[in-house]
Amino acid sequence: MSKQPQPISPLKNFFAGGFGGICLVFTGHPLDTIKVRLQTQPKPKPGESLLYSGTIDCFKKTLAKEGVKGLYKGMAAPIIGVTPMFAVCFFGFGLGKKLQQRTPDDILTYPQLFAAGMLSGVFTTAIMAPGERIKCLLQIQATTGEVKYAGPMDCVKQLYRQSGIRGIYKGTALTLMRDVPASGMYFTSYEWLKNLLTPAGKSHNELSVPSVLFAGGMAGIFNWAVAIPPDVLKSRFQTAPEGKYPNGFRDVLRELIREEGVGSLYKGFNAVMLRAFPANAACFLGFEFAMKFLNWAAPSL
Repeated sequence: MSKQPQPISPLKNFFAGGFGGICLVFTGHPLDTIKVRLQTQPKPKPGESLLYSGTIDCFKKTLAKEGVKGLYKGMAAPIIGVTPMFAVCFFGFGLGKKLQQRTPDDILTYPQLFAAGMLSGVFTTAIMAPGERIKCLLQIQATTGEVKYAGPMDCVKQLYRQSGIRGIYKGTALTLMRDVPASGMYFTSYEWLKNLLTPAGKSHNELSVPSVLFAGGMAGIFNWAVAIPPDVLKSRFQTAPEGKYPNGFRDVLRELIREEGVGSLYKGFNAVMLRAFPANAACFLGFEFAMKFLNWAAPSL
């Protein structure tokens, strides 16, 4: 008989998720920079070759031109944005689980876990959409060479002046399309792999560090397998000049498929998958570590 599980505490999830988010940014940001640069690189003129031929080439050129600092460009915005976002994300998941439990020791089914994960996706989009828009605009101005925004706050001010709150929230529908199903996938696959890796008669809390790292890393990969196509559309849409896509994502989708085929929806696939494993492994390890600490430090919270 496994010992009584700790009752779900959305508040503890909030703090542990924030810590997990910090671990994720630190591990994953260099590859995120590369992902955005690959996704938004300009189409070469006839006779010219692509600016970056692929992930490794982009990595080498960025290092050569800007040093290690170039890989960590724009990291302040995600640390400020990702910490509360992961806190809210794990809080939403904890809340979604708690709402579906009739008693504190109810074991949830996978569809219930998926629903709880989707709820966390709705929660995070509210914070995520503006942060992502600002991050993409700052990351590509380094590539295009024209410096329009001095930094994140300046970017917010200019967008607000230009088109009000709507300018800041441009791409929200696409962020929802990306994060709601992907978050469901993220948490369900993590819980599923944890169950799979837990030896019979043992509890989840006794999982070894490599097991947690593997489950977390794979959850990241499952999450992005669902999220990449809407993510490519969102990067395009959020960095496009005003009025380029009057009908929103339908226009972006049409243009992409017409010009570059269906494969272009999986642009940046290698960079994303390379980053997804270590970054999410670090995130879940940080989360589990912080959860253990909080259960020990504040058992009644």
